[in-house]
Amino acid sequence: MSKPKLKTARRLTKRFEILDHTADIGVIVYGENLRALFENAGGAFFHLITDLRKVRRRIEKRIDIGGESLDRLMVDWLSELLYLHDVENLLFKDFRVESVGEDGLRAIAKGEPFQEGVHVIKTEVKAVTYHQIEVRQEKGRWRARVIFDL
Repeated sequence: MSKPKLKTARRLTKRFEILDHTADIGVIVYGENLRALFENAGGAFFHLITDLRKVRRRIEKRIDIGGESLDRLMVDWLSELLYLHDVENLLFKDFRVESVGEDGLRAIAKGEPFQEGVHVIKTEVKAVTYHQIEVRQEKGRWRARVIFDL
């Protein structure tokens, strides 16, 4: 079995990688702390969906999720963002996680509604899966792997 190919998003510090996966797509996300990990996961998710350079920060949505394991919290966080994208037709590019841990997650996502002719949907994500979900601390940094159903 061959190893999955990884594509890296270049920045000063690596925030995420795209993981090619059979019939799905995944990301490996990094963060200096848990808040940064969840913020970077939101960014990676919408990077898959659209060209973030064309999304403006016109509206804010508050997101509150109850306490659970970090794996489940990651799936619920990204599922809530997917819900807002699917139901309210929103695209987000900026994420501020105020708190994250056993008590849950509180965050603000900034973006704007999808506009035909301005935004292009690159990838239609159907669901955030629990398949191979992993959120862990590794060598002083946080790392998460998430697979999306396309």
